[in-house]
Amino acid sequence: MPYTIGLPSAASAFLSAGFATQFSVAVVICLVIVLITASLPPEGGDEAPKSLPGLPFLSIVPFFRQRYDFLNWGFRITGQSTFQFQLMNNTVIAVSGASARRAFFYAKGFDLTEGFKFLSGAIPMVRGVTSGIQTKRISTIHKRLAAVQKNASLSELIPAILEDSRRILESYGTSGIFDPFDKIYELMFQTTVRSLSASEISDDAALVARLKTLYDRLDTGTTPATVLLPWFPTPAMIKKIWATKEIYDIVVRAIDAREQSGVSRNDTLQMLVDAGDERLVVVGFIMGLLIAGARATGTTASWIITFLGGHADWRHKAKTEVESLLATYSDATMSSFSARLAEIPLEIWESQTPVLDAIIRETLRVAQPHTAMRRNLGPEVYINDKSIPSGAYVVYPFSDVHLDPEIYPDPWRFDPSRKEVEPTADLPLPYVGWGVGKTTCLGTRLAKIELKLTVALFLLGFDHVLVSGDGNTPTAPPKPNWNDILQCRPPHGACSVKYTRTAFAL
Repeated sequence: MPYTIGLPSAASAFLSAGFATQFSVAVVICLVIVLITASLPPEGGDEAPKSLPGLPFLSIVPFFRQRYDFLNWGFRITGQSTFQFQLMNNTVIAVSGASARRAFFYAKGFDLTEGFKFLSGAIPMVRGVTSGIQTKRISTIHKRLAAVQKNASLSELIPAILEDSRRILESYGTSGIFDPFDKIYELMFQTTVRSLSASEISDDAALVARLKTLYDRLDTGTTPATVLLPWFPTPAMIKKIWATKEIYDIVVRAIDAREQSGVSRNDTLQMLVDAGDERLVVVGFIMGLLIAGARATGTTASWIITFLGGHADWRHKAKTEVESLLATYSDATMSSFSARLAEIPLEIWESQTPVLDAIIRETLRVAQPHTAMRRNLGPEVYINDKSIPSGAYVVYPFSDVHLDPEIYPDPWRFDPSRKEVEPTADLPLPYVGWGVGKTTCLGTRLAKIELKLTVALFLLGFDHVLVSGDGNTPTAPPKPNWNDILQCRPPHGACSVKYTRTAFAL
């Protein structure tokens, strides 16, 4: 057996080599093992979902980089409403259709946290804080988020959100052009920090900007490798780790400053401290919910301003509705729009803004590129007569219902006048914009108020239209890019907002 003769020599050479060589060889061997493992096809059977053709590892990059196109291709190429593929040695099953939608959102064993943690990867991971959290701590965080949205708390937030919005909008000057997916997103990040963290952070514009940069770094640093091989020290993973550490340090410093000062503030941190919550709950609440809230409201607000810039009729309807609220519920002699908007009671914002409600609803339908993610932590279940084994990951793309022309004719068209589709036995859950079943968005009430306040102040303070990259007025707003899983953002430079200040003070 001559091939054994070289093994001791090879081992000796490896051990005597420098660390750089040893590390490189180890990486290559590891990647080969991973690649072989990823290429193993999933177990089959009549009840198993059909697998995608080709080598399994070829699904990895499309799933993370072009998810909308990839999932649509999967349903089309298999000819099935349920199919499976591999992400390394993990089975992922994509489901579609009315019955699958109902089963997916109501399955008792389908866990959102486990699914999102693995398949997304774009949240700051700190064990015991934002990952590996005890069930009791998760329950506490949910209770505290509900407390933030009680009538009294939410009413007290309204003036602060409007003041933040006024300050930022004032910085735009009297006229100009901006990218809404930068500027409006920054605005909503500030209001979310105000709503869900500490005044030590939200009062410091430079610190808020730094925090946004760090969360953006988590987004841009999320690659297939960082999600599937979190232990592998790629440059992107190292950047994510340092960004997470900085975010953690910012939050902890704010908590320490509050405790050391002994001064009580009217903000979310004070509510958490007064409740006697342990440090891990407080830090986890702020770190996790900040990015979840900012992404969702930032994306929605950016698209609302974009859509209204291309639809003068709906921009006029929304502004008229806000002006009507001002005429009825505020003092016309007050010096600024922000002060007058702050006088409008919370219940009026929630019950007497049908135009803003319709605009938000339609924006969520056409420009929120969500793919719901779960892991089956319960026993085997069946969806579309196909087995979903315990431990498998399951995904449901919102586009399956929100862009279905049978439910929403001309589905890419922004049209807030669409009549709400009522659920039936044959068409369950025709709209899932705020989540459904046991995973309805817990921050819905706060998000809606943030959106209404900031959009109202912008419409009162500015006249705006869309302009294309060449400076001309486009025939229609850009088509949302559902492959951009964070902002649904159109190609850079495809459109901008051209604005002019109105004659009234913000």
